[in-house]
Amino acid sequence: MANTTTVTRGRGSSPAPGRRRKKGGGPVKSSGMPSWSIPYVLLVPGLLVIAVLLLYPMFQLVVMAFQKVGLAQIRGSRPAEWVGLDNFEKILSNDIFWSALRNTVVFAFVAVSLTLIVGTAVGVLLNKLGKRMSLFVVIGCMFAWAVPPVAQGVIWRSLFDAESGIVNWLLNLLPDWLAAPPAGQQDWTGTPWLNDSFPLYVALVVCVVWAGFPFIAVSVLAGLKGIPAELYEAAKVDGSGAWRTFRKITLPLLKPVFAVLTILSIIWDFKVFSQLYVLMNGPTNRDGFNLSMYSVAEAFKPPQKLGTGAAISIVLTIILLIITVAYVRQIVKQEEM
Repeated sequence: MANTTTVTRGRGSSPAPGRRRKKGGGPVKSSGMPSWSIPYVLLVPGLLVIAVLLLYPMFQLVVMAFQKVGLAQIRGSRPAEWVGLDNFEKILSNDIFWSALRNTVVFAFVAVSLTLIVGTAVGVLLNKLGKRMSLFVVIGCMFAWAVPPVAQGVIWRSLFDAESGIVNWLLNLLPDWLAAPPAGQQDWTGTPWLNDSFPLYVALVVCVVWAGFPFIAVSVLAGLKGIPAELYEAAKVDGSGAWRTFRKITLPLLKPVFAVLTILSIIWDFKVFSQLYVLMNGPTNRDGFNLSMYSVAEAFKPPQKLGTGAAISIVLTIILLIITVAYVRQIVKQEEM
């Protein structure tokens, strides 16, 4: 019979190799770092990148909003002058600010609504298609979403061109009782769509919705794939129509998806700049300014007033924070109820 040796570890014996005990009794890695601190240490590189690329520029923007900063200060020939709230008082007493604010809010409301409606409709359609056709349509839609904002503006500026744009060409093909040319014109050729504020923003809404709905559609499609098919089968057995099924089943289950998409769309559309800049051909029409365009015009058009431009940016950021917080709180209250 083989002898069996039992080894017992006393109070003074050392722990197993590779591990040692800390004074509190919790395990400590061989590197000497407590296990609970490892996730926080791994977050440090990402936090440093965020601090350098986001927090520091934001801090500089806030400081600049309370200073008088022009070309002389940029060149370093004069120090920045601290002016307190003067920049904010100037923009709030300027009629252009309130016109830009109105344009921003109205445009964002229309663009966000249409983007969500069109994107949701396309997402539901994609869910009804077969796999191959759905994949084909998704790829085609994502091409529009992948187009850079400046290129979007160039595309739609050419489409709305007064002399050679496709929009005027299509309107000329329609009968006069459906699309009569403006007074004093025999046809639509030469109609300057992008010179006046209203048609300019019509073009901007079309441009933004065209580029934004694919992301909404794909996100809605992903949400629809997670809804059990049994719910739709039960609704069909009960005689529920398509609209009633969407309102009673699809919409409630996709509320978290729509909440995120709505917030993202509001943020994106409130600060639209590149497309408007290209369509407007620069900050030329003050009546067509939104807050982003007004900020750039104040900061970089001679005479440069970077402090005023920074103040406008701060106001826009505060508005976005208020809207986002209010919307999120409303969503949370509805979930709790």
